[in-house]
Amino acid sequence: MPFPRQRLRRLRGNETLRRMVRETRLGVDDLIYPLFVAPGKNTKRPLASMPGIYQHSLDALLTELKEVEALAIPAILLFGIAERKDERGSEASSPHGTLQRAVKAIKETFPELMVITDICLCAYTTHGHCGIIEEGRIDNDRTLEILKEIALSHARAGADMLAPSDMMDGRVGAIRTALDSGGFTHTPIMSYAAKFASHFYGPFREAVDSAPRFGDRRSYQMDPANADEALREIRLDIEEGADVVMVKPALAYLDIIFRARQQFGHPLAAFNVSGEYSLIKAGSSQGMVEEKGIMLEVLRAIKRAGADLIITYFAKEAARALQEENTKKA
Repeated sequence: MPFPRQRLRRLRGNETLRRMVRETRLGVDDLIYPLFVAPGKNTKRPLASMPGIYQHSLDALLTELKEVEALAIPAILLFGIAERKDERGSEASSPHGTLQRAVKAIKETFPELMVITDICLCAYTTHGHCGIIEEGRIDNDRTLEILKEIALSHARAGADMLAPSDMMDGRVGAIRTALDSGGFTHTPIMSYAAKFASHFYGPFREAVDSAPRFGDRRSYQMDPANADEALREIRLDIEEGADVVMVKPALAYLDIIFRARQQFGHPLAAFNVSGEYSLIKAGSSQGMVEEKGIMLEVLRAIKRAGADLIITYFAKEAARALQEENTKKA
């Protein structure tokens, strides 16, 4: 219908009307908060490259989770900091490991909080790679055996969902088989299905001391130039039994999120990663951008692209901002 009968601005005239016709709904139930648990006691160590994010000892983490619960954030993604590293990443599967002990304590104290655990070796190995090294290369199939051990240790500790992030071929199927054989048929898997070899991971690698000591991760993480391959990775993980699939990072890969939503219609997560978080924080600290507004704009873009769930270091700030919006509505 031609102008002037069709005036799209009519539905933008005031805040109430804009809310009523808003197409994309971002809510606190969409958010997953990544957290780092470290050895020791009474420790809350700030991360220089990620303002507002910390390494928490278990006692400090439980205090942090009181605020998470008060904000009604439904889930956390938990990363462990190794106390001791070796070539095999032995601590990653130890029932007495920092992460495993944290899961047990969290579920005892906050039984309704969804605890998702990251399954990988990079933070636990002396070489910093996500798999077992054999003659200078990652041995995919030997790594699968270790990943199964890690998955079972997390499930036995009480994790609600497991998130393998290693990008080994066949790991979802291997972990699913191990869980089912171990009596954990009810434990879902959220697979890092399309995880790209990205430059946005730098602050995270500082947080868990996981930078590779030699080479890089491009032989197992995806080439950022490849989109069709990402869809093949997602399809394979769904076929192997992934209950939720993930795209990581989020902002530079909104096209992958959109295509995955259109093609598969499978529960879909996106990881708004450390570098994406830190760029906004840095810009805000220099007065270049308005932090709250750009944070919500970014999260809504990820949701608009098709993500059901958003893993973000902004979870607490976003939850507060959404509460403020809801209070204004009321």
